[in-house]
Amino acid sequence: MLGIIPAAGSGSRIQPLAFSKELLPVGGRLDGEIERPRAVSEYLVERLRVAGADKICFVIGAGKSDILEYYSDIEGTSAIFVVQPNPAGLCDAIFRAVPVVNPRENVAIGLPDTIWFPETGLKILPDDQLAFLLFPVEHPEFFDVVVIDDAGRVREVQVKQHNWKSHWVWGAFKMPGVVFHQLHQLWLSREKKDEYFGTLVNAWLARGGAALGVRGGESYVDVGTLDGYRNAIRLLTERRDSKRAEVAV
Repeated sequence: MLGIIPAAGSGSRIQPLAFSKELLPVGGRLDGEIERPRAVSEYLVERLRVAGADKICFVIGAGKSDILEYYSDIEGTSAIFVVQPNPAGLCDAIFRAVPVVNPRENVAIGLPDTIWFPETGLKILPDDQLAFLLFPVEHPEFFDVVVIDDAGRVREVQVKQHNWKSHWVWGAFKMPGVVFHQLHQLWLSREKKDEYFGTLVNAWLARGGAALGVRGGESYVDVGTLDGYRNAIRLLTERRDSKRAEVAV
């Protein structure tokens, strides 16, 4: 499976930083017996690997060579880097990976400035269709709400709307490679006007395509703002303390 990480954004909501926002230290990790800072994007890399990704394609901006240097060697996983010359939205970013997507393998996509649980969330998504991993949030208007029916079929994606119909938003998604290429062709046929993936999915549904929404997410934090950064630290601390309490019992 190929994991795609769109990491070309400027990060204007949390800048100025001395590095790419995807390398913002959030929490820590063990390097042998030494605890080191953990870049926020490492959480997504971990989740893609847990889901079975043996290749990860980073879509980076022209001035984000620090991401290339940081991820030039991922143990057990091949790293691929493609460039989005200018920020032009999520669809433009993920479709930069078209040349490296094999139609016969699955593709999983997430956002590198988010932290979500459970780590195994992508594994519960089916392999045979476009499927979204959904998370409950308090403020749906800041995200892409996914409206599903009783069978889990996606009826609509509401892109950052205030008249939202659900508290469930997508945090990551997976699809067969052939579907990825079909969506790319649809995007081209619409003259690349879709900046957000949600509007492209709505067009996909209108043309008879199908998608599934799975309410398998527990918690989801966008670390792209200072408030989100604080929430991420709080979430990681709560989960760490909960695990310690379980061990103590």
